[in-house]
Amino acid sequence: MARKSLRGLAAVCAAAATALTMTIGGTAAAAEELPVPPTFFSGIGPELAYPGGDLPGVNDWDCVPSAEHPHPVILVHGTGGGAQTNWGPMAPALKNEGYCVFALTYGAIPDAPWPVSAVGGMAAMEDSAAQLAMFTDSVLAATGAEKVDLVGHSQGTLMPNYYVQNLGGHEKVGTYVSLAPLWNGTDAGGASAITEFMQAQAADNPALQAYVDLIAEYCGACFQMSTGADFIERMRAHPRGLFVDEVRYVNIVTRYDELIAPYTSGLGEGPNVTNVVVQDECEEDLSEHLSVAASPRAQRYVLNALDPDDAVPVGCEFVAPIFG
Repeated sequence: MARKSLRGLAAVCAAAATALTMTIGGTAAAAEELPVPPTFFSGIGPELAYPGGDLPGVNDWDCVPSAEHPHPVILVHGTGGGAQTNWGPMAPALKNEGYCVFALTYGAIPDAPWPVSAVGGMAAMEDSAAQLAMFTDSVLAATGAEKVDLVGHSQGTLMPNYYVQNLGGHEKVGTYVSLAPLWNGTDAGGASAITEFMQAQAADNPALQAYVDLIAEYCGACFQMSTGADFIERMRAHPRGLFVDEVRYVNIVTRYDELIAPYTSGLGEGPNVTNVVVQDECEEDLSEHLSVAASPRAQRYVLNALDPDDAVPVGCEFVAPIFG
């Protein structure tokens, strides 16, 4: 009888050990690192293969934030970008560090067929901010988190602040990381003068007004990002301040930004604001507007911004323009 009991106990222990091994193995498999592509444009491939889908590891609505990273990260693309096309390298880099990563395509042209439907950031930023607000609420509801962290690029650094200032985002955003921001707008290619001239001339020229209206219909954000634009001025004069007290801002800029001119437009001042110029620590970093959102150095700056208590030095290495 005793022998049978011992044999039974051994069988139970063996089964438990097998189950534990399978569980550990399954966890390890689930936690296997995702490949991090080398260039900004690597997100285009997934969009071509899975139109309107998600990058690997992104928008996992069953993801439970860890104690180390309690805030889900929402990636906010730039003008003409999308949830897949803008974040090929950055999304897996964040996921591999244990973050719950989410991304949306905002401001797409309504009812447009693919591939035009993958082109986001075209709507007026007030409308896009409302979409971000709804998406954020969905992320918070799914994950049970108290707040989210934002990582934006280009227009995705500017539009979310309308959400923060006006739509309750100040209570739901912890850290706001901006890659190639434009807090004072951009004058690249004389954008502010061109915008002002076109709008002034359109008042007395019906044909030009029709053209301006057509641009606004299909790219409502296009006239909102130049230096001196009404959207920029209202944001800078907001009663909450440009950088609201409840949120921590980290601005990551490059001296070689060809679309944000001057690049210092992306810098800010305040007790809750940190500025990073990527060339200050590495002259070999030639990243510009695109590659500053994709390079290994950019990834490390973002990770340090999201988790400053465990920040590690950002090494110096050559970063190619455009491709990263």
